[in-house]
Amino acid sequence: MSLHHGNTIEKVIRREGHSLTDVARLARVNRRSVYNWFMKPKLKPDIIHRIGRVIDHDFSVEFPDLFTAEDFKAKQKAEPAVAPVVEEFDIWKEKYLDLLERYNQLLEYEERKLNHAAHV
Repeated sequence: MSLHHGNTIEKVIRREGHSLTDVARLARVNRRSVYNWFMKPKLKPDIIHRIGRVIDHDFSVEFPDLFTAEDFKAKQKAEPAVAPVVEEFDIWKEKYLDLLERYNQLLEYEERKLNHAAHV
């Protein structure tokens, strides 16, 4: 049976105690992309490799059919993982989107309460 790539990557990230916000920031994607990766049974090797570089993890252990240990060592030596500079705009955009999601959930909850009260 083949490994679910997303589940495997999520387990490694959480087991090693990495913040999903930091993983997203260092991979230069939004958090939603990271959550989407977790849901995918198959991911492109370059995405898995990017995540491995960001969290400094050799995914050849989990995916020996996709990588060798040398794939990670060679890439890391030639191109060290350096935290990219994140624009302040991106940080505020993420905070805004998170707040907007929570606000929408609150509105839905209040609407359900009103509908329930009307039916009772």
